[in-house]
Amino acid sequence: MTTQRRSYETGHKPKCLVIVDDTAEWDRAVYYASRWAMRAGGGVVMLRIVELEDQNQQWLGVADIMRAEAHETANEALDRAAGRVNGIAAITPERVIREGDAIEQILDVIEQDPDIAVLVLAASPGAEGPGPIITAMVQAVGSFPIPITLISGDLSDAAIEALS
Repeated sequence: MTTQRRSYETGHKPKCLVIVDDTAEWDRAVYYASRWAMRAGGGVVMLRIVELEDQNQQWLGVADIMRAEAHETANEALDRAAGRVNGIAAITPERVIREGDAIEQILDVIEQDPDIAVLVLAASPGAEGPGPIITAMVQAVGSFPIPITLISGDLSDAAIEALS
C-alpha cells in the first residue's frame, strides 16, 4: 500500500529525500536537494543505509561491535552532509539511518513520511556505471511512488544552481 503524498497540504511541507552514501557523487545529490528545498520552501531528509554483512549468531559480540562502528560511520557521513545542507540552504535536514537492502529501505522511508515529494540521486560519470543504488533501482523505477531526479556527478555547483 502506498501512502498518499501530503507534501503540499495545509500543515505539511514538501521534502526531498537524498541518499548519503560512500560514492564520490553524493555531494552533487545533496547540493541539488538543498537548492530544491530552499526554492520549494521545503525540507531535506538525508538517508544513510548501513548494509551489514551476514552476522553469525555465535559471534554476537563481534556483530554488535560491527553494527556500532557502522552507525558511527553513518553518523559522521550525515554530519558532513548536514553541514553541507545548512551551508547551502540554511536549513537543518532530517537524518535517517537504516539497515538492510537499499531499495527496501528507501521505499520504507518514503512510505513512512507522506511529505517526501521527490528522491534525488546522483549518478557516477565514470565508466563503472551510474552507481549501486541507481543500478539496483532500475527494476523498481516504473512503480516508484514519487518522482526521481537523477543528477550527473559531473555537474558543478554553478550548473546545479542554474537548474535548481
